[in-house]
Amino acid sequence: MAAKGGVNEIADRYAKALFDLADENKQLDVVADDLRTLSSLIDSSDDLRRMVRSPVISRADQGAAMGAVVEKAKLSDLTSRFVAYAAASRRLAAIKPIAQAYLTELAKRRGEVSAEVSSAKPLSKEQVAAVEEALKKAVGGKIAVSQKVDPSLIGGLIVKVGSRMIDTSVASQLQRLKLAMKGA
Repeated sequence: MAAKGGVNEIADRYAKALFDLADENKQLDVVADDLRTLSSLIDSSDDLRRMVRSPVISRADQGAAMGAVVEKAKLSDLTSRFVAYAAASRRLAAIKPIAQAYLTELAKRRGEVSAEVSSAKPLSKEQVAAVEEALKKAVGGKIAVSQKVDPSLIGGLIVKVGSRMIDTSVASQLQRLKLAMKGA
């Protein structure tokens, strides 16, 4: 029988364990930065994304590949050991959800509200600051923004804050227009 919640349940457990280790070693921010970097690397490489998801590649080969990525990215020792453990446990496919759960827990601990911003292209620091400012006004509090790049959006943004989602992407606007034209 499959576990209720699947990947999210696994991600929450692993993120909690990593969070506890990072807290114990006073490396919460270091690990958070490492996880952001690792997520970004996975997002930007089709080969890396396929490798972490592949059930065909052996644990040893996945571990060696991720070890090389971690070393090249100069991630902390704690994060390196965690990624090696995830590879040995066949949990690399859950690395991105683990990273997201970790960052959500960190934001919650700091009294911040997590927001995920998806855009067609990477946002500049000024654009991220503008989005944070707008979200602060709308939500009223500290905001922790995580970015995601999705070229299929064509343009615009999708902003998720808690259970709310604001979709201003060109792809969604085109889809709505297509549906409206079918109905006419």
